[in-house]
Amino acid sequence: MSIKQSLFGGGSRELVGLDISSSAVKVLELSRRGGRFVVEAYAVEPLPPNVVNDKQITDPRAVGEVIARAVSRAGTRTKNAAVAVSGSSVITKIISLPSSLKENDMEEQIKAEADQYIPYPIDEVSLDFQVLGPSAREKDTSDVLLAACRREQVDQRVAALEVAGLKATVVDIEAYALENACQFLSHQMPANGVGKTIAVVDMGASTTSLLVLHDLQTAYTRDQAFGGKQLTEDIMRFYGMSFEEAGKAKRFGKLPDNYETEVLGHFIADMAQQIDRSLQFFFAAASRHNSIDQMILAGGCAHIPGVDTAIQERLQIPCVIAQPFAKMSVASRARPAQLANDEASLLIAAGLAFRAFDEEA
Repeated sequence: MSIKQSLFGGGSRELVGLDISSSAVKVLELSRRGGRFVVEAYAVEPLPPNVVNDKQITDPRAVGEVIARAVSRAGTRTKNAAVAVSGSSVITKIISLPSSLKENDMEEQIKAEADQYIPYPIDEVSLDFQVLGPSAREKDTSDVLLAACRREQVDQRVAALEVAGLKATVVDIEAYALENACQFLSHQMPANGVGKTIAVVDMGASTTSLLVLHDLQTAYTRDQAFGGKQLTEDIMRFYGMSFEEAGKAKRFGKLPDNYETEVLGHFIADMAQQIDRSLQFFFAAASRHNSIDQMILAGGCAHIPGVDTAIQERLQIPCVIAQPFAKMSVASRARPAQLANDEASLLIAAGLAFRAFDEEA
């Protein structure tokens, strides 16, 4: 397998986006009719506890069985899938190579010199690269994005998909999938994002990802270990429940009257503090930016009723909940009403599903 196939992969019209988080598997299939995207199929299926820990699949068979259920519920027959590895398991670096090199020659040179860039034995990693364009630093050279991931991370996902009867034709990086999905959010941004600084906060079960866009281009990314699992654990401790009982109570809203004031309110305050901390890191790293024009909340925690208003009041930044499918058509089998309830947690799946259109780009 060439390195060009081993990580990023290539586009295919027949492709589903498959987001494997620590708490659920999310399947999404998009098509394009004319100039409009269509949600053809989707499903969200919960994962058993501890089969995915810190973005690592510890039980590929168990995860594969959940993927199979999700694909069946979605009703898609597509067998090719795009999956993602987390940013913490990936090393990316921009290197300069002579512009005169053909792609195959670039590949050979990267292989030969990989030990300069990658702190792992070359036979333990999957490598890929993408030519970004002419380098501004040196004449007659091109900037090339090099990405490397421990092979076990890729193999875990490939194995889980094989259990479900699927083929991983694209292995992306979560941060890039999130960036891809932001094109579906521009309708929510002031001035469609042009000339604006927008913070997209995707808060999942165990990880919160911050992506800051300026003029629709990525200016900053950061992941931190905080998410909805914290709220489940808070419920568990406060009400003396098991983790599974707390998760079900949270999901179905079966909690005592003092839940919002005694538990949820404290969690939202912690959430605001974590977001503010990540933004301070951004301001320190990008000195030309000192304000955020808008924040878009995504991930499972974005479904907490009133969370956008609460975060907006605490941080004094205009907040909205992500609606990536608001400008799309939705096929009847994709259950439009249910999709509207889940769409804020489907950004990474949407970014992965978009990889089906690579060849059109």
